Amino acid sequence: MAERIQKVLARAGYGSRRLIESWIKDGKLQVNGVPATLGDQITEKDRVTLEGRPLSSKRIWQQSMPQVLLYHKPVGEVCTRSDPEGRRTIYQSLPVPEEGRWVSVGRLDLNTSGLIILTTDGELANQLMHPSNEMDREYAVRVLGEVTSEMMQTLRDGVELEDGKAHFSDIQPGGGEGANSWFHVVIQEGRNREVRRLWESQGVQVSRLVRLRYGPVIMPNKLKPGRWMMLEGKELEYLYEEAGLKTKTTKRGSVEKVAAVKDVEVEKAPKSKWPDKPAKKASPRSRKADDQPAKRGPRIRGRNDR
Repeated sequence: MAERIQKVLARAGYGSRRLIESWIKDGKLQVNGVPATLGDQITEKDRVTLEGRPLSSKRIWQQSMPQVLLYHKPVGEVCTRSDPEGRRTIYQSLPVPEEGRWVSVGRLDLNTSGLIILTTDGELANQLMHPSNEMDREYAVRVLGEVTSEMMQTLRDGVELEDGKAHFSDIQPGGGEGANSWFHVVIQEGRNREVRRLWESQGVQVSRLVRLRYGPVIMPNKLKPGRWMMLEGKELEYLYEEAGLKTKTTKRGSVEKVAAVKDVEVEKAPKSKWPDKPAKKASPRSRKADDQPAKRGPRIRGRNDR
């Protein structure tokens, strides 16, 4: 059955739909020797090349289980594949995927830590990032300066930024004394430095920012900075369901409901069971008044639980 070329290549892990569409616009993709155009459909019989290099038909059409990885990005790493300033990238901390390449679901800036989802399925990444799906991004924020109830309401109602109006869909105090206080905020967009800019619009500064949740996925407590965890089994199927997609069949048959945790400097890693049920309603929670945001368990939450 013929399918749109950007959808097929994204599913095979060549990149996000947006990236593949840019290749088409730039004339980098060809189908049977003819430059591809947006809207073109391909089948298994078609020969696809990228900048003159043939793409593997087996990789494009083989229905193998995609990989999804959770990574706890530390402060100081960048989310690009290479950095002209020589800074460490998140990809230097990740394992080599079985097939394709890692596609990041959104980014975090240099001074922000926390959860990043990466997958070899570009279609899944596109669905999780697409604005129409309104995936929650939850952050723990330490704010330097006095925050009043009026300021919090203003941030809920919306603030006009240089790239348009923005707001927090939820904001709750999380503890703290003196000049530094913790808050939990939720946004449903992925604009550059949006959380920081919203707070700065109220005359205060963010001194620490940690992403705790992306959509239904909550960063597990055991996932320390610089470590990654592979999402597998029913949790992987559940994430696809929340994204409005169906999982592929796997060459290896059924997959145990186990998530492997590995430190980038350790060869063998312990394994831990994931809970059988999604977490309950996940509005931002209060935090202890210390330097660390409160911990969370390795849970996955559904939209119906919000």
